[in-house]
Amino acid sequence: VQLQAFGGGLVQAGGSLRLSCAASGNIASIGDMAWYRQAPGKQRELVAKITHGGSTNYADLVKDRFTISRDNAKNTVYLQMNSLKPEDTAVYYCQATMRRHWDFSCSNYWGQGTMVTVSS
Repeated sequence: VQLQAFGGGLVQAGGSLRLSCAASGNIASIGDMAWYRQAPGKQRELVAKITHGGSTNYADLVKDRFTISRDNAKNTVYLQMNSLKPEDTAVYYCQATMRRHWDFSCSNYWGQGTMVTVSS
């Protein structure tokens, strides 16, 4: 089971980017999915989370600018980032709570991270 993130890059302040993260492998079920970020010299922080049913919550710093969504049929989570600011520069990681076919319980899995750089 793995998570693979796509969509990072360099963008000017005020611009937009869309991240995607696809889960693959012997997946029996996926629960919550989320995006975290880690800026240089800082701790990893939660950006947004979405439940299997579509309920969402956001960090205050990104509320009204970022939108998390998911496609359960594709085992994919997205992060639409608008009105980007230089302080949004970070490595963005996707995370999912998943159960493999042979597991009795769920575990947390992390993607490899994708770099987002916002220039001023």
